[in-house]
Amino acid sequence: MSGTVVVGAGLAAAHVVATLREEGDDRPITLVGEEPDRPYERPPLSKGYLQGTTGRDEVFVHEPGWYDEHDVTTRFGTTALQVDRAARTVALSDGSTLGYDDLVLATGSRPRTLDVPGAGLDGIRTLRRLADSDVLRDVLATPQRLVVVGGGWIGLEVAAAARQAGLDVTVLEYAAQPLLRVLGPEMAGMFAGLHRERGVDLRTGVGVDGFEGSGGRVTGVRVGDELVPADVVLVGVGAAPNVALAAAAGLAANGGGIAVDEHLRTADPHVLAAGDVAYARNTALGHSLRVEHWDNAIRQGALAARSILGRPDVHDWQPYFYTDQYDLGMEYVGYADSDDAVVVRGDVAARELVAFWLRDGRVRAAMNVNVWDVNDQLRALVGREVDPARLADGDVPLDEL
Repeated sequence: MSGTVVVGAGLAAAHVVATLREEGDDRPITLVGEEPDRPYERPPLSKGYLQGTTGRDEVFVHEPGWYDEHDVTTRFGTTALQVDRAARTVALSDGSTLGYDDLVLATGSRPRTLDVPGAGLDGIRTLRRLADSDVLRDVLATPQRLVVVGGGWIGLEVAAAARQAGLDVTVLEYAAQPLLRVLGPEMAGMFAGLHRERGVDLRTGVGVDGFEGSGGRVTGVRVGDELVPADVVLVGVGAAPNVALAAAAGLAANGGGIAVDEHLRTADPHVLAAGDVAYARNTALGHSLRVEHWDNAIRQGALAARSILGRPDVHDWQPYFYTDQYDLGMEYVGYADSDDAVVVRGDVAARELVAFWLRDGRVRAAMNVNVWDVNDQLRALVGREVDPARLADGDVPLDEL
């Protein structure tokens, strides 16, 4: 038997192979990944690992010998070039071909870049891989000017790490507030204030017209008539799913990801997708979505494995993510729109609160900021109709709402 081939050796892939083995599957498993490293977790790359508080060994999902011990064949540093669905084979960059009974595409995403003059200058960085974080760690070790293009989670986390390391930091955000699309104006304003108080030159409503440099290295970011000085630039303007392999194989895949059902299967029952690349039907929300966060990669990796094993599990959980910036820690669960009504219990000015996003009286998402051990209670509230006055009342225990 050919067994299972997993393409893309990231967090989702690691949980595919781990769950297969935990559930008693003793068939062959091959894990294929472009990077030379075994699977690792990406959140530390813009948080603890970048700041030097998390060791390199701590970012990996499994110990070095785990794959051999669990009879998982690894092909790290190897690219999957083509999938032949009729023959059920995957052609690899080293000239070899793998057969499969089931194929999981966990090909992840790649950082978006800017198509503007000077984009190829040295010193313009993105953050996606362990090697990228290694470069930025060196940047943080030297006093210099960092410009972050994009006020999303990655951009703000790097900005926080850089300010704590003593760098001069400017953040350029196209929208009226950082995180506006995700959090809406009130909560986005809280994060904007946090960074400005810490000395970040946060500029909103601005676009980047190009980069300028000297001797092939970036020296500034052109914003209209102004040149913002920069020794290093981090471009954090989102990520695009790696769908080329799936699309070339004739699967439904585009800029939104690889289309899969609630079991993470594509239209081909022998091919699944998981993690950042999966545009998956969510039975709790009633529609498909693509989620790039850590929790989703873990859960979908396990779900893909159980689907291979014929289990009835489905994609039915609420999205979850978290961030750490300066002394602010936050967890968010659910899926809301920025124009949903926001109800807050706690103190926004002190950044110690719980926020709820509601539509038609129903909780769509909740966020705890510097309030801990409540995420399970918040998750239980998502999807329910709750009196907004009771949500805002801190004297009403969350588990009594």
